[in-house]
Amino acid sequence: MEILKFKTNIKSFEQVAQVTPMLNQLQEISKWQVDPESQDNILSVSGENLNPQSVEDAVQKAGFTAEILRVVGLSGEEL
Repeated sequence: MEILKFKTNIKSFEQVAQVTPMLNQLQEISKWQVDPESQDNILSVSGENLNPQSVEDAVQKAGFTAEILRVVGLSGEEL
């Protein structure tokens, strides 16, 4: 399992609701969450064979931005 972290401009729980349908459509994602109260509004995505560009595209389709910060493997090591 991989974990991708993205910096976003999703700043409220209402905006999280707007991006939810787009992210839920990506079958490779098993779990995701946004922390709109963190400084960089971090989106964390976990799953198998994740494509960072697909996640960024889904967020952009909802009208927001996402920039990959790091990739973390199952053991917690950065990849």
